[in-house]
Amino acid sequence: MANLADEYGTDVEIYIKALTTTIHADTPTGAPAKLHDLLEQLGLERHEYPTGGPLYIWHTVPEHLSADEQKRLATRAIPALLLAGYEVNCTPDVFDEATYRQAVHDVRTRAARPAATQPAPASSPSRPAPARRTP
Repeated sequence: MANLADEYGTDVEIYIKALTTTIHADTPTGAPAKLHDLLEQLGLERHEYPTGGPLYIWHTVPEHLSADEQKRLATRAIPALLLAGYEVNCTPDVFDEATYRQAVHDVRTRAARPAATQPAPASSPSRPAPARRTP
């Protein structure tokens, strides 16, 4: 089994598997669990195949989606992966420019939204104020 992420030295390689219509997302051998978890959170399905050595893990875009929806899902995942610090390569036959731009806009919009803030607790002065005396 070829692992393009191992071959190219990236964290994620997104491509259409040869002789199929399946969009794959390969991760390097021994990739951290948080990368696999993120790919699943982004809508990709995890697959595992035990080998004599390390466990071979890859992800695919759900096949029940139309071809265009599959490409959009894969493309939408890219900004989140990049933001998480991963190096990603996506082949041109999968990449959708308009979807990518919208996903980047969505990520920026979420990041720019102020978090729900709670009122800060009343701060006490660093030293107590002197008690007032009446003469």
